[in-house]
Amino acid sequence: MREVALFVEDFAHQAFLAALLQRLAAEYGVEVHLDWRNARRGHGAVVNELKQFLRDLQRGRDRLPDLVVVATDANCKGLVERLRQINDVTSKSALRVICAVPDPHIERWLLLDSAAFKTVFGRGCNAPDQKCERMRYKKMLIDAIRASGVTPSLGGIEFAEDVVAAMDFNRAVAADDSLRRVIEELRGVFQTWQA
Repeated sequence: MREVALFVEDFAHQAFLAALLQRLAAEYGVEVHLDWRNARRGHGAVVNELKQFLRDLQRGRDRLPDLVVVATDANCKGLVERLRQINDVTSKSALRVICAVPDPHIERWLLLDSAAFKTVFGRGCNAPDQKCERMRYKKMLIDAIRASGVTPSLGGIEFAEDVVAAMDFNRAVAADDSLRRVIEELRGVFQTWQA
């Protein structure tokens, strides 16, 4: 069983990444245990908890995971800046780290594959644009779900597992470089674990 430590900024990242990692684990026939180290309080908490985790590892106070996944929205900072911020924290560590940085927000990833959306909700969604406006993609996700006749109780993120399960990764990654990067890196890790 492979141990994956995850640092994510909120429930939306947790739901999406849990679904993504479980799907890849099933596809590659690899068992994974997801160890949620942080799943709330935003980007700052992700960075602080990650720093503390790395200090604890250096002091022998924690187990060494097979993989660390760090997820935070790019927001208006941009993908490159968020990756730099995370790499500044992890660069001296020998750990295998993957940064899952939706550009600009995690809800956008759920709107990338209209066919998957249609499979889950019976109606497709419009392809999302790419703007850094706060709350834009949360609203787009809620509106698309409501248009199908479903009322989301948690802003739509409660359907992440279903959407990710139905997603055609090739179609989704063609529409978004930040998702392409994460899926390619995760596939590379799962391939090495499979061997």
